[in-house]
Amino acid sequence: MSTAKDLFIIAMDPGPERSVGQGDLSLALAGAELIDLVGAGAVTVDGDRIVPGGPPAPDDRLLDEAAGRLTRQPPYERIEDWLWRRGEDLSSAYRAALEEDGELTRKRSGLSPFGKERVEAVDTPARRRAVDRREAGEPVLAALASAVGIDDGRPDGDPGLDDEAVTTVVAAVHDAVMELEAVRQRRTIENAAFANVWRGP
Repeated sequence: MSTAKDLFIIAMDPGPERSVGQGDLSLALAGAELIDLVGAGAVTVDGDRIVPGGPPAPDDRLLDEAAGRLTRQPPYERIEDWLWRRGEDLSSAYRAALEEDGELTRKRSGLSPFGKERVEAVDTPARRRAVDRREAGEPVLAALASAVGIDDGRPDGDPGLDDEAVTTVVAAVHDAVMELEAVRQRRTIENAAFANVWRGP
């Protein structure tokens, strides 16, 4: 299992305090993929640029797909641009992949067969591994979870990361999530103003 899949499983954990927006999660998943590619030696980080390295050897089809989408000609892609490009609807891709692998199941809330459908993580070794990583406070997973609003129990400003490339990617994820939230707030204000115009005095 990859860091991105572990993050997705944690985000599926039920509870209103852990509700995660799909856009936020997609950006964090793209960051998690990049961190795993750094760990696999498939890329390095030079400043804010992603520099492809040796041939990737991830035993994961989504990571392999991510590696195949890297910009391999200079000037290399900025981390921020990668997060937005790769992150587009990425949470849906992970949901489909994990459902296909039997890691997620669809359930309906309430007793009615027509109740709202939700997706839950199945109790598999992969889910237990993801939960173990989170409960152990594994710094990378905790920092990415924090970026999407899942409280990791760490003091603010203390991600506990000891790798400069990983720290750079996590910071870019935080910035992208904040930018997305700013866009949401701006749209809410614009929509409210538009509705007031139509309502009139």
